[in-house]
Amino acid sequence: QVQLVESGGGSVQAGGSLRLSCAASTSAFIFAFMGWYRQAPGKQREMVAGVRGGGTTNYADSVKSRFTISRDNAKNTVYLQMNSLQPEDTAVYYCNVEGRWAITGTYNTYWGQGTQVTVSS
Repeated sequence: QVQLVESGGGSVQAGGSLRLSCAASTSAFIFAFMGWYRQAPGKQREMVAGVRGGGTTNYADSVKSRFTISRDNAKNTVYLQMNSLQPEDTAVYYCNVEGRWAITGTYNTYWGQGTQVTVSS
């Protein structure tokens, strides 16, 4: 089991910034994908941004040019820098990782517990 510890959520006014962090508890897992999803009240969970092992990133259209995802492989940590936040960015943000256990080769996906981001107008 990979434990994901998220931090950095909070409340900001529109136009503000927040940085989310998600640290994975193990180095025995080969991370193929690390990313962030979000879920607003009454809406389905949606992918916000992701980064693959080779460094390729992808973003939801709604956050392009405002959010930046990065990963620190040495720390097994993924970050999401969120700038120019808008009220519509309000949601619970979840960290997600996919990959294989180094010893068994078993493929798994894991989720963090979620961190609330609230943007007021």
